[in-house]
Amino acid sequence: MWMCPGLCGCCWALRPRYKRLVDNIFPEDPEDGLVKANMEKLTFFALSAPEKLDRIAAYLSERLTRELNRHRYGYVCIAMEALEQLLLACHCQSINLLVESFLRTLRLLLEADKPHLHILATSSFVKFANIEEDTPSYHRSYDFFVSRFSQMCHSQHEDEDTRTEIRVSGIRGLQGVVRKTVDDELQVNIWEPRHMEQIVPALLVNLQQHTQPDSESPAEQTEVCFRELFGRAAYGHINNAIRPVLMHLDSHSLWEGRSFAVRCFQIIMYSIQSQHSHLVIQQLLGHLDANSRSPASVRAGIVEVLSEAAVIEATGSVGPAVLEVFNTLLRQLRQSVDYQLTGYYDNTGKHRTTSLEEKTLQDAVIKTIGSFANTLPVYQRSEVMLFIMGKIPVPGIYPALGLPNAGFEGSRMIQVMLLKSLLQVAERYESSNLLMALPSSFLEPLLSFPLMEDPDIRLLVLSILTSLIDRRHNAARLQAASAVLDVSLLELKDSCSRQDVLFMRKHAQRLYRHVYLACKEESSGRGHYQALFTLLAVLSVELANEEVVVDLIRLVLALQELALSNQESLSVFNRCGVHGVCAAFLSLLSQLGPPLHLHVTQVIDSRHRDAPHLLPQHVLADKPSVCVSLPEGDLKVDDTLLFVQSKMCEALSGSSYSSHAERINTPYTPQLTDEDRLSRRKSVGDIVSLQMDMDAQYCPDTQQKPQMEQITFETLKNAIEDRGGVEEEERRKRREVVERFQTAPFEEIAAHCGAKTASLQSKLDQVFELIIRPPPSPSGHSPPRSTPLYEMKFPDLCVY
Repeated sequence: MWMCPGLCGCCWALRPRYKRLVDNIFPEDPEDGLVKANMEKLTFFALSAPEKLDRIAAYLSERLTRELNRHRYGYVCIAMEALEQLLLACHCQSINLLVESFLRTLRLLLEADKPHLHILATSSFVKFANIEEDTPSYHRSYDFFVSRFSQMCHSQHEDEDTRTEIRVSGIRGLQGVVRKTVDDELQVNIWEPRHMEQIVPALLVNLQQHTQPDSESPAEQTEVCFRELFGRAAYGHINNAIRPVLMHLDSHSLWEGRSFAVRCFQIIMYSIQSQHSHLVIQQLLGHLDANSRSPASVRAGIVEVLSEAAVIEATGSVGPAVLEVFNTLLRQLRQSVDYQLTGYYDNTGKHRTTSLEEKTLQDAVIKTIGSFANTLPVYQRSEVMLFIMGKIPVPGIYPALGLPNAGFEGSRMIQVMLLKSLLQVAERYESSNLLMALPSSFLEPLLSFPLMEDPDIRLLVLSILTSLIDRRHNAARLQAASAVLDVSLLELKDSCSRQDVLFMRKHAQRLYRHVYLACKEESSGRGHYQALFTLLAVLSVELANEEVVVDLIRLVLALQELALSNQESLSVFNRCGVHGVCAAFLSLLSQLGPPLHLHVTQVIDSRHRDAPHLLPQHVLADKPSVCVSLPEGDLKVDDTLLFVQSKMCEALSGSSYSSHAERINTPYTPQLTDEDRLSRRKSVGDIVSLQMDMDAQYCPDTQQKPQMEQITFETLKNAIEDRGGVEEEERRKRREVVERFQTAPFEEIAAHCGAKTASLQSKLDQVFELIIRPPPSPSGHSPPRSTPLYEMKFPDLCVY
C-alpha cells in the first residue's frame, strides 16, 4: 500500500521510534519533571541500538533549542537531565557523537543571558567531566568553555547571592575542564599560556576574597581547584602555570601586602609534586632579579615568599644550581646597600627609597638565606658558608665589591649584611667534623684583622665561631657570664675525638690569638665580653683535652696580664670586663676536670668581698640594678684578687694534666700570622727566631751562662720598620696608606715608593748583620769581624 511521505510528519504513530521515545519523556506540565519510566525505555533503546545515539542526541538538542527560544525553561531542564542520563549510561564508541551534541547544547545555554541557565550548564559539564571515556576524541575543543567559565569567575552580578553562585559555578567548570583534559594527550593542551593566562587569574581573583569558612564560598572552592590544578602539573608545565601567578601579583600590587602572596605560594608548594618544587624557587628567583629596580616593599614581598617556599620545599636540595640561589640573594643585598646609600632604587634618580624600607628588605633576605640553608644537607651548607665568606670584602684577602656608590661605609655595611647571612647558616649547621666545617680558607678571612676594627662586625664573628663550634647547643646556657655557673646543666662529651684533636692542633693558635686581640679593642662592650666568654666556654666543653686546657689557662693568664698592663690604652670598664671574663671562665673550667677549684674559689670569694667590679655578674650585667660602680681613675688590683700562675701550675702537677702543667710557666704570646708578616712565606728572621727559642727551651744551662743578645722576631721587625709605641697610631697610618693607594695617581705612588729605597737598604744591612753574627768563642773573646758572605758572593746586588 502506497502512502504519502508527508503524512509521516502529521501522524504521530508514523514518526521514527527514537523521536517518539524522546517525546514521551516530556510531561504535559514541566513541573512534574522527567517521566522516569519513559526515560528508562529511551535508555534501553539507546543501549540496544547505539548507532541511533547521534540521532537521539540531535533530536534532544533540537527540542531543547526550541524550548529555549520559547522561554520554556522547565522543558530545557528536562532535556538537559535526559542528556546527562544518556551520557552516564552509554560507554561505547558512538558516545563521541552524543558528546558533540551535548557540548553544543551546553554552549547554547552558556551563551544565554540567564544566570540560572549558566549554572545548569556548568553543573551538567561537571558531571560530564567526571565520566571516563573509553574511546579517544581527536577533534573536541574546550576553548569556549575555558573562556566562558573564566568569565563567570569574574562575575559582577548586582545580587550578591547570585554573584556567588555564578562564581562558584565558574570555578567548578574550570575544575571540570582541567580534570577532563589534563590526563588525555589527545585533548586540548590546557597548560598552554593562552589557557593558563585565563584560568589562573580567574582563580586568584576569587582566592583573594576573605569570607567565612564555607565549602560553597568562592574562596574555598577556588583553593580546591587551585590545588588540583598544580597537583596535576608535570615538569614541563610548571613555568606556564607559575608565570600568570607572578603577573597577577605584579599587576594588582599584591607583593606589598605579602599575606596573600605568601598564602598563594604556600598552596602551590604544598600541592605541587615534590620533585618539581625547585622550579618554583627558580621562577621566584628570576622574578626577584627582574624586579631589581622595583620599590623595596615589592622586593621584600618576593623575598618573604621565597623564604616561606624554601621552608615548605625542604627536600634536601633547591635544584641543580644551589650556589646560584645564594648568589642571587647576596646580589640583592649588595644592591639594597647601594640603594640605601644613594636614596634611590633606580639609575635615573627619580624613585626615592628610605633606609627603613631597605633595612626591612635586608632582614628579609638574611632570613631567606637561613631558610634556604636549612633545606640543604651538611656538605652543601659548608659550601654555602665558604661561598658567602668569599663574597665578604676583606682587604688583603678578598677584594672589595665593585659598588660604584658604596665606598668605605658601603663596604662596611656589606660586611655586616654578609656576616649576618653567614650567622644564619652557621646557627643551623651541625657537623661532627670541624676540620670540614672550619677549614683554613674559611677561618683565615673570618679571623683577619680588618674584621676586628668594627665592634658590630667583631661581635658577629664571635657569634659565628661559637655557633659552628657549639655542636651540643650549650651556648644558650652559657650566654650569661657568671662565676657561679652550674656545670650539671651542660651537655658534656665523654672524650675528645681524634678529629677534634687534629682541629685544635691546626687552628687553636688562630682562635687564641683572635680572643686575645679582641680583648685589646677599646670599642668592646658588654656584648663582646659575653660573647668572648661563651666562645671560651664552648671551646672548653667541646674541644678540650689536657693540652688544650693548659693552653686555655695560659691564654686566660695572658688576658689577666693584659688587663693589668699600663701599655694598653684600655678604659676601666674594658679592664674590668677582661677580669670578669677570666673569672667566669676559670670558674667554669675548674668544674670540668682540672683541680683548680680551691684557688679559683679563693680568688672569687676575695673579689666578692673587696672588688665586686671584677666579677662578671656585676660588671657585665645587662640590668643597671645589678651593675656596680666602677673605680674612678686608674684601676688598681691587689695581688690577692688575681689568679696566680704558680699556684695553678702546682694544682695541676699531681693530676692527669701534669705532663703539660710546666707549660703554664711559659707566658702566652699571640702567634704571628701571614697577615702580620705581610708575606705568605716565612722569612729567614722567623726561622732564626724559632731556632733561638727552641735552644733556650731545651738548654737549661744557658740561664746560668752570660747571655748574648737574643735575636728575636721583634728585634728583626724593629730593624725593618721603625714602629711607634701605640697601636692606634698604627691603625691611623694603615688607613692613610690604604686611602693613598686607593685615591693617589700611579706616578705619585711610584715616586713615594722609590724614595724609601735608601732607607730600606740600610735596614736590610742591619738585618743581615744580625743574622750572620758569629757565635761567641770559648775563650770569651769575639773573633775579628770578617767580610760578610753576602758581600763576597753577591756584591751590590743582594739588597735589591
